[in-house]
Amino acid sequence: MTTSKPIPAVSFQTARTGASTKSNEMGMRPMQERAYARRGEQYLLIKSPPASGKSRALMFIALDKLHNQGLRQAIIVVPEKSIGGSFMDEPLSRFGFWADWTVKPQWNLCNAPGADEERVDSSKVRAVGQFLASEDKVLVCTHATFRFAVEQLGVDGFDNRLIAVDEFHHVSASEDNRLGSQLADFIRRDKAHIVAMTGSYFRGDAVPVLTPEDEAKFETVTYTYYEQLNGYEHLKALDIGYFFYTGRYLTAIEAVLDPARKTIVHIPSVNARESTKDKIKEVEHIMESVGDWQMADPVTGFHHVRTADGRIVKIADLVDDTDPARRGKVLAALKDPAHRNDRDHIDIIIALGMAKEGFDWIWCEHALTVGYRSSLTEIIQIIGRATRDAPGKERASFTNLIAEPDASEAAVVGAINDTLKAIAASLLMEQVLAPRFTFTPKDTGPLEDFDYGPGGYKEGETNVGVREATGQLHFEIKGLVEPKSDEAQRICKEDLNEVITQFVQAKTNLEQGMFNEETVPQELTQLKMGKIVRDRYPDLSAEDQEAVRQHAISALNLTQKAKELASGIGGGDEERSNTALIDGVRKFAMDVRDLDIDLIDSINPFEAAYAVLAKSMNETVLKQVQSVISAKKIKISPEEARELAERALRFKKERGRLPEITSQDAWEKRLAEGVAAFARYRSQAAANG
Repeated sequence: MTTSKPIPAVSFQTARTGASTKSNEMGMRPMQERAYARRGEQYLLIKSPPASGKSRALMFIALDKLHNQGLRQAIIVVPEKSIGGSFMDEPLSRFGFWADWTVKPQWNLCNAPGADEERVDSSKVRAVGQFLASEDKVLVCTHATFRFAVEQLGVDGFDNRLIAVDEFHHVSASEDNRLGSQLADFIRRDKAHIVAMTGSYFRGDAVPVLTPEDEAKFETVTYTYYEQLNGYEHLKALDIGYFFYTGRYLTAIEAVLDPARKTIVHIPSVNARESTKDKIKEVEHIMESVGDWQMADPVTGFHHVRTADGRIVKIADLVDDTDPARRGKVLAALKDPAHRNDRDHIDIIIALGMAKEGFDWIWCEHALTVGYRSSLTEIIQIIGRATRDAPGKERASFTNLIAEPDASEAAVVGAINDTLKAIAASLLMEQVLAPRFTFTPKDTGPLEDFDYGPGGYKEGETNVGVREATGQLHFEIKGLVEPKSDEAQRICKEDLNEVITQFVQAKTNLEQGMFNEETVPQELTQLKMGKIVRDRYPDLSAEDQEAVRQHAISALNLTQKAKELASGIGGGDEERSNTALIDGVRKFAMDVRDLDIDLIDSINPFEAAYAVLAKSMNETVLKQVQSVISAKKIKISPEEARELAERALRFKKERGRLPEITSQDAWEKRLAEGVAAFARYRSQAAANG
C-alpha cells in the first residue's frame, strides 16, 4: 500500500453560520428566496449546489407562474425516474407559503412502470399528450419521455407552459444532443417559459450547455458552494482527496472504508481497468471486509453484517441487478420518506451506476469512489452526496481510489490519465468551493459592502476586500484588462469556472504543467488559456478575449496560492479555521510588492496540486511519470507561433527591444522561439504559394 490513509487534496472548513438552513416567513431558505425574487423571468437559470433546495425553489416559482403569471401548466423534466421523487406533494402552506404543491398520481410519470430507457415508451408519450389536453396543472417526467413527446407533439404543443429542466448539465449545445436542440427550438419560438436548474453547470466533454446567444436570454441566479457550506449548522469540514494503491482495489479499500461512517461506495464499471470483471463478487468482498454476514432483511432487502466489535452494519446493495424485484425493494426502502430523518436506517450503500445525482441521503459522511470517472460533472455530483447538513455530522469526505501507475513505461503512459483526471477534479473542486472573485484594475476604488481590513481601503496600496456573507473577494490587479461588452462582463461574472474547467481537463496542460520542469508558466497561463478563451468565445473582440483570459487565470492562480498558504493559517484555532482560504489569498496579495497580471501569469497553475501528489504517490513512480512526460517534445503549432509573435510585439512595446533567444528569462526565450517559428511558418507558406 502506498499510503496508510488518503491525503486530502482539498480541505474546506465551514463557518457554520446556519444562514443557509434558515427560512423566511414564506418557508424559503436563502437560495430559494433569491430564485423566487426572479420568478417573473421567462428564462431562468438556477446554478446552485446539491442540498440547497432547488426542487422546492422550483415549486415556489412554478406555483406563481401558474396562479399569477397566466401559464397553463408546468412540466418538470428530470434525468432519471428516481429524481422524480424530489417533486412529490409538499404542504408549503404549513411553512408560510400561499399554496401547496400537488401532483396528481397519474401525472408523475416517474412512478409509472418501466425502467429509465432511451427507447420511446408510447404509453408515457401518450400520457404527456393527455396531460396537455387536460385542465390539470403539473406533470413530472424524465428527459427521455419529454424528448419523445416533443418529437411527436411538436414544440408548439407546449406554448404557454412552464418547462422546468432539472440537472440541466445533461443538456448541451451540440447538434447531437436532442434535448439541447429542442430547447433551442423552444427559445426560438419564444412562447414557453423555461427554468433550468443544475448543481454543476459544466460538462465533462467541455461542450457548452447553451450557445452564447441562447444563454444571454437567461436571467441567472447563482448560489455558491461557499455560501451553502458556510451556512450549515452542523458540518464543520469537507475533505476531498485521492488515494493511490497497488494491487487489487478490493485489498486497498479495506484501508479507507470505515464501517463507523455512513458511506456510499461506487465500485468501478466492469469495463474499467480497476474492475475484477465480477461485480457481484466485488460487493461480496466489500461486505466481508466489513464483517460477518448475518441476514438479508425481508422487508428492506438490506444486508446485516456484524463487525468485529459486535455492531450490526446495514448495507444496501444496488449493484446486483439479477433480480429486479429485489433491487426495487432496496431502492424503495432507501427512498421511504418515513425514514428520511432516521440516521440508523442504513449504514453503507454500494452502487455502480446509481446513487449519484439527485440521490438524497443526508447522513452520508463519506463518498468513496473506485477508479477515475470520465466526467468531472459526475465527480461533482458524487461529492454532492456527502455535502448534506445533518445533526451530528461534523466532517464529510470524498475519496477517489486510483490505481498507481505500473513501473513499466508502457503502463505508466496508459495509466497516467486516471491520475490526471483525479487531479483535474480536485483543482475544479477547489475552484467551486472558493469564494467568488471580483477583479478590477489598480486604484479603481473600494466596492460597496466589502471589508478592506484595519484602516479600510488605502489608495495606491494593495487592497483586498472581503464580503464574507456571500463569499466574495475583491482584488485590484495592476495591468488588468477590463471586459467591455455585456457578454464579456457576463462571462467574467458567471462563467469563469466553466473556462477553468476546460483548462484543467486538457490533458496536455496537466501533463506539461505538473511533470515537465522545463514548461514556462506563461505557456499555460497565456497561450493555452488564451486559446481556450478564443475557441470558446470567438465572437468576442481580442481585447475582451484577453480580459476573460486574465480573469480566469487570476481566479485559478489566486485560489492555488491561497490553498498553498492556508495550510499554515489558523492551525488549531477553531475561530479562524473557516477563514483560512480567505486569509491565505489575502496574505499572498499583501506579501508581494505589487499584485499585477504579469506576476499572476508567471505562476504555474498546477504547482500546488503537484505538491499534494508528491506526498501521496510513490516517489519512484512519480519520477518515472516525470521522465515519460518530459520526453514528449511539444512542437510550437502555427497558432501558438502567431500568439507568441503577437506577445513578443507587446514585449517590444513595453521594453523597447525584441525578446532574445539567449535570455536567461525562460518566458522571454520562449517568446523569441515563437517569433522564429512564426517566421519559418510564414516562409514555408510563401514557398508553397
